[in-house]
Amino acid sequence: MDLFKNITVLSLEQATVLPYMTYRLAQDGVRVIRLEHPVLGDPNRQVGHNVVGDERMRAYYLCINSGKKALTLNLADPGGQKILHELVKKLNADIFTTNQLPKNYLKLGISYESLKAVKPDIIWLGATGFGPDSSEAAYDPILQARSGLMDLTGEKESFPQVLGIPLPDMGTSEHGYALLMKALFKRAMTGEGSCIHLSMFESSCSWLTVPITLTGLGKSITRRGNTHEFFAPLSVYKTKDGYVYIAVGNNRQWKSMVTQDMFKSLDQPKYESNEGRIADVKNLNDGINAITQKFTSEELIALFNSITVPISKINTIPEVMNDPLVERRLLSAVDPVTGVRINMPPPPNMTPFLEASNREMSFPPRFGEHNEEIYGGVLGYSAEELAKMKEKGLV
Repeated sequence: MDLFKNITVLSLEQATVLPYMTYRLAQDGVRVIRLEHPVLGDPNRQVGHNVVGDERMRAYYLCINSGKKALTLNLADPGGQKILHELVKKLNADIFTTNQLPKNYLKLGISYESLKAVKPDIIWLGATGFGPDSSEAAYDPILQARSGLMDLTGEKESFPQVLGIPLPDMGTSEHGYALLMKALFKRAMTGEGSCIHLSMFESSCSWLTVPITLTGLGKSITRRGNTHEFFAPLSVYKTKDGYVYIAVGNNRQWKSMVTQDMFKSLDQPKYESNEGRIADVKNLNDGINAITQKFTSEELIALFNSITVPISKINTIPEVMNDPLVERRLLSAVDPVTGVRINMPPPPNMTPFLEASNREMSFPPRFGEHNEEIYGGVLGYSAEELAKMKEKGLV
């Protein structure tokens, strides 16, 4: 049974935080319609290299917008707000989401109160940098800096670093996805809609479980590079042909490691306990590195797997894509205009919708691609009316 095929989302979205959240919904089979200003559009459309010969379909935009439809609509014009209300009614929209600044809610006619007046059981979600009382602009690295994530990332004696992925953006998206599922359940049980204010800053800080608790108990927590605060050895080690990460999580695993001929020189009394290994972690890691450099990554992986001690090669992204566990679950989309195929990563779990479509999603929509289909086919505007609306800058 497809639970989500009759759910419709209207999303005034741009950049990453909401587009990734609605992309996750599209993977469930939800009908997602993104709304964009008819002149400005989503700035991410024009970021990255041009792979399909369309300046508003550049690569950065393609990553997280498959499976959606796209409309242009000028909500700063009262006529555009009237059309939004028609969309909510005629499409029987279940969810409205936006990552506009809160100061623009009333001006654009997109506040929860205004849309609830049109559809009383609507689920409304506003994603902001710092909550509904702040209109301070926020990009992902700013959130990483302010939330302390950047202070926790990097080498101990060097500069703070940004994370390899935009966790404030994508983490907030995942939190938003979960909140929408809760709101849909609430509506199914009670018939009531919801107003959800989602702060990227609060979302980012929620990941600081160990740092905040231990700091409150008087422990100093900051970046430490590849080592771990409470376990050793856990780090990156050089091999003959690359790098591996070895994670020894307990004393039994350590004993298994140092009983191997190559590591017997490290079988010392001071290293028998985890506390002793942590106290001398630099010398310990130097000693392990001196050994691992004599072997290939594959040789070390075979050895450590045989003694059930966690290890992994540090894979490049192409190597990740070729991993059999990843390759068989990659998603794809084909541009109906140029035939260009794009790959997307596997979802967190394979949904019935994606199984049924053989992991194929519709190609990310071109700018205003579905104006005629929805404004004409659903709202009933004639070609002449649509032309006038476009001339007036409404769509």
